[in-house]
Amino acid sequence: MIAAGALAPGALASEALSDVNVRNITLEVNTRGEALLTYDRENGEQRHVLAWGAVNAFPPSADQPQVHFKWDYAGGWGKYRNSSYWKRFRNRCRPYDGPALAFVIAACKAPDGSYWALQSWQRKLPHRGVDPWRQAQGAWSVDVSHWTGELAELELDVDWPKRFNHETEQIFGRLRYDGRPVHGFGTTPSGAPTDRYGRGLYIDTLDSAYGPGWKRETSVVFRKPSGSFCYSFYATHDVSLPGRPFRPAGNGSRYRITVMGPGVTPDVEAEVAGIGKYERGSAADVELEHKQLALYDEVTAGDKFCATQR
Repeated sequence: MIAAGALAPGALASEALSDVNVRNITLEVNTRGEALLTYDRENGEQRHVLAWGAVNAFPPSADQPQVHFKWDYAGGWGKYRNSSYWKRFRNRCRPYDGPALAFVIAACKAPDGSYWALQSWQRKLPHRGVDPWRQAQGAWSVDVSHWTGELAELELDVDWPKRFNHETEQIFGRLRYDGRPVHGFGTTPSGAPTDRYGRGLYIDTLDSAYGPGWKRETSVVFRKPSGSFCYSFYATHDVSLPGRPFRPAGNGSRYRITVMGPGVTPDVEAEVAGIGKYERGSAADVELEHKQLALYDEVTAGDKFCATQR
């Protein structure tokens, strides 16, 4: 197994709505630090949800719990015992003027200068380019974020791993927030983080052996203590798929990773072009590999697993 800690599709639920595939969603924020989300559920029922109590993220700590929202899915009844609280909610959020966000569906600037945002994407897609066979696998989740300052910094690069004699491509990178690595302190047997600090990255490949367009390759975790990851594309019988079918290597023309932001910060995304097949007689490829190998060592420094994948 080349990717340590491969996640089951859909693992790592964090600051996301419990409802998926919602429609007509709106975001409002008041002067009390509360956000009100109003939307239609799949069954047509309108729902009013309050979120509050968290901003930004703590650096990884085995002793201090990570920040997380408090939720009231009854529009004020749970928090205030007032079933009509949402009706009198006074929106004071101003137009969004913060950093660019991936797959954002709503965002605004609160009266205190902080930002709120909603982002939606398909987190539960099956691995190795396989189409969803259950409705839930194609669901669109909605993640809620509340932050000040800079977003998490996500790095993504590509090289040819020496371990595979340069015969495939490898992507690598790291996640940092406020200048520090982002990582958790443990995973389940399937690779899902066991604490709110852990973050997975969802890997997509473009125009690969799986077919045209973007396809989900797999998902892995950022590693402790470096906050880095490394992943080589290879043919396999994926254990997350029914019957463990053979799947070809997912090398593509481009690669993309998507990550739920640390704490309650926004989700982030990075993309890089593939570098194709390594030509041993090419001086340009030799030079590129030397350059990328040095970068790989820098990015994954201190990670024993990635050192073995070099």
